[in-house]
Amino acid sequence: MPTRTHPPIPSHPDVVIESQQRVWDGRFPLDVVKFRHRRFDGLLSGTKTWETWRRGKAAAVLPYDPAADVVVLIEQFRFPALVAGIEPVLVELPAGLVDDGESPDHTARREMIEEMALAVGELRHIGSYLLTPGGADEVCELYVGRVTAPHADANGIAGHAGMAAEHEDIRVRVWPAQKAIDAALDGRLSNSVAGLGLMWLAARRDQIRAAWRPA
Repeated sequence: MPTRTHPPIPSHPDVVIESQQRVWDGRFPLDVVKFRHRRFDGLLSGTKTWETWRRGKAAAVLPYDPAADVVVLIEQFRFPALVAGIEPVLVELPAGLVDDGESPDHTARREMIEEMALAVGELRHIGSYLLTPGGADEVCELYVGRVTAPHADANGIAGHAGMAAEHEDIRVRVWPAQKAIDAALDGRLSNSVAGLGLMWLAARRDQIRAAWRPA
């Protein structure tokens, strides 16, 4: 199993930590923290109690084939989506948590192999995004990656992948880039990271195609 440690809360001149208790120490610890912070008027706030889920740093990559002008996305069942009352099979980007001693770009490449069985060439960093600012410390480093899309059937399905040891069941699908962008812009993709990546591609598609066009 990979090792992921969770560093202590960083000190900040405008934050006073009054107490901290780890109430769950499973795969992803849960801390209950009492703190005060500097308000916009310069005064310290009253004491706040916050539950923080310690997930840590993650990485995701939007696989884009500039020659074919397609993206390669995955689909998998997500139990929290079911709990939220939405379709539990989500369209996503390959993504995962960064292991100790691993760089986010290495994580992105590793997840491409594990979740797509597809190697990625050049990676470009899109941005760093705090996924759930109201309750978790997970920051996702988002990349676009240059790939050669795999062969797909008439429905765009290019195969299945995933880590058997983790009971992953992942379907790989090739999308025309514009179709995927339209799905994101129309609000038809519930996964926020996939939506962010595709909206970035909507704004930078011509630029990235020109940069990655074969010589």
